[in-house]
Amino acid sequence: METVSLGRTGLQVSPLCLGTMNFGPRTSEEDSHAILDASRAAGINFVDTANVYGRPVGVGVTESIVGRWLAQGDGRRADTVLATKVYGQMGDGPNERRLSAFHIRQACEDSLRRLQTDHIDLYQMHHIHRETPWEEIWQALELLVQQGKVLYVGSSNFAGWHIARGCETASARHFLGLVSEQGLYHLLERTAELEVLPACRGYGLAFLPWSPLAGGLLAGPGEGDRRNADRLVKRRAEEAERLEAWEAFCTDLGEAPADVALAWLLAQPDVTAPIIGPRTMEQLEGALHALEIELSVEHLQRLDEIFPGPGGAAPEAYAW
Repeated sequence: METVSLGRTGLQVSPLCLGTMNFGPRTSEEDSHAILDASRAAGINFVDTANVYGRPVGVGVTESIVGRWLAQGDGRRADTVLATKVYGQMGDGPNERRLSAFHIRQACEDSLRRLQTDHIDLYQMHHIHRETPWEEIWQALELLVQQGKVLYVGSSNFAGWHIARGCETASARHFLGLVSEQGLYHLLERTAELEVLPACRGYGLAFLPWSPLAGGLLAGPGEGDRRNADRLVKRRAEEAERLEAWEAFCTDLGEAPADVALAWLLAQPDVTAPIIGPRTMEQLEGALHALEIELSVEHLQRLDEIFPGPGGAAPEAYAW
């Protein structure tokens, strides 16, 4: 599998990132390890998790499952670009969440322990925390980098101006700053094209789309996240016309909708690596097949007709 640069860095990652949110709550540890092994064998070297993953089984459970896989050795840790996140509620205390220096430091130590490693390759802020000044955030993260506990820093769920502010304050401190943004982006939700993708392009950030299948809506009839079945039924009814056209397009193409949805993301020039979240080996195999699907200019134009974006980047998307 060919690799791509993680934004403006020299780090090489696979064009698919293995997301692990299902590990624990929906996929057993044995099956999770089998998926990790198969992903590694297929050439996926990029694994994403978060300290809060594991609910409702328990926060931290997913990191622990990944950590026990890494601890099996045989080069697993050396071969893996390991990403996790900080922000979410990890306990009952007022300082066991968000982005204070106090919490960042403690959360990093806890993630290292659960992941059974001495460093995190990509440490991502899971959400913006408007009340914590950037000076405090960067001071805490710079220290972790100096200590060798973190190599690169990324963001997740940031607006374009958050990315700009973070990058500019890091630059003023002569710090590398953000190298990636993990955000919501798929055919049904293209708002990122307005501000977030241009910001990533301008500052040299990798863009890592999460929920590439829109929670299962783009995976075809009968597929989707069973935890949110009622919400999906409602959304499917609202999007019935577009989804019918989408499924007919995929039928004509001779490919599964889930695989085409991933192929569309892979065809977007600002996308570095979509985050796949397979619950089963079959889903992993489908995601890998998406790398082989080539969408022509005509295919992409047809998808723009079915799922029109916001009109390009701001401000041209809505102003002269």
